[in-house]
Amino acid sequence: MSVKIALTLLCLLPLTANAGVYKWVDANGQTHFGDRPPAKAATSEVSVKAAPASVDAGARERHQKMTEFLEQQQKEREARRAVSAKAEEKAEKQAELCRKLRARLKYLASVSTFYNINDQGERVYVNEAENTRIREDFRKKVRSTCGNE
Repeated sequence: MSVKIALTLLCLLPLTANAGVYKWVDANGQTHFGDRPPAKAATSEVSVKAAPASVDAGARERHQKMTEFLEQQQKEREARRAVSAKAEEKAEKQAELCRKLRARLKYLASVSTFYNINDQGERVYVNEAENTRIREDFRKKVRSTCGNE
C-alpha cells in the first residue's frame, strides 16, 4: 500500500515542480507573487529562471578524480582482456599443435618400419632397434610438448 502512495506522490512531483508563478497587484497597489492566482484579481504568469547550480572547487576536483579513476579502471580492464585474449590464442595454438602431434604419433605406431633416403635416392630401411628409438623419441617430444594426457 505504501508503495502505491509513494509512486503516486512521485508522479505528482513534476507537476508541483513546474507550477507557475503569478503576479498581481492588490487594491492598495501592492504587487504580490504566488504559486496560485487570487480569485478576484487580474494576474499575469511570470517566467522564473532558476539560477544555475554553482559547483564549488572541491566538487569539481572530486569529479575530476573520479573521472580519472574510472578511466584508469577502464584501461586496466582492457589490458587484462588483451592479456587474456593473447593467452587464449596461445592455448588454442598449443591445442592444435598437440592434436597434430598426437595424430602423427598414432600414424607412427601404425607404420611397420622406417627408412632413410641415401645419396642415390634409394630407400634404406632401418633396423628394429632404430624403429623403436624413433618412436620413443617422438613419444618424448609429444609428452614434453603436450604433457601426459
